[in-house]
Amino acid sequence: MPYTYEYPRPVVTVDIIVFHRTNDNNLEILIIQRDNPPFEGKWAFPGGFVEIDESLDTAAYRELKEETGISKIKLEQLYTFGTLNRDPRHRTISVAYTGFVDEEEKQKAKAASDARSTGWFKVDQVPPLAFDHDEILKKALEFIDY
Repeated sequence: MPYTYEYPRPVVTVDIIVFHRTNDNNLEILIIQRDNPPFEGKWAFPGGFVEIDESLDTAAYRELKEETGISKIKLEQLYTFGTLNRDPRHRTISVAYTGFVDEEEKQKAKAASDARSTGWFKVDQVPPLAFDHDEILKKALEFIDY
């Protein structure tokens, strides 16, 4: 289904914030270390581009599984982020998702696709994040009433 437009269009991405509550009641998030530019080597949420033939939800589940191996999770839309210049490559609008995993699913997190590595970080010990992911984390913590 080809389209031709006179004016440029933004691209749409998904970002996924995965939470885990530890046995001692600490809240952790899963982030990936990017393996590609922009922000190569920096930490970010799993995510990526929505394909032309898939829904936002499908893209979120696909990206999460491709980059981390996690698939048994219920995701919920959090917010849409569309600040200008949030991605140095082009005009990008991102729909963020959030969800929680149990200990068994947490152990499955392994880097794949364009993720160099994965890491679980306590929410108050997260390294600086790529793109506007610090803002996304702030919104996610408000969403879960942390």
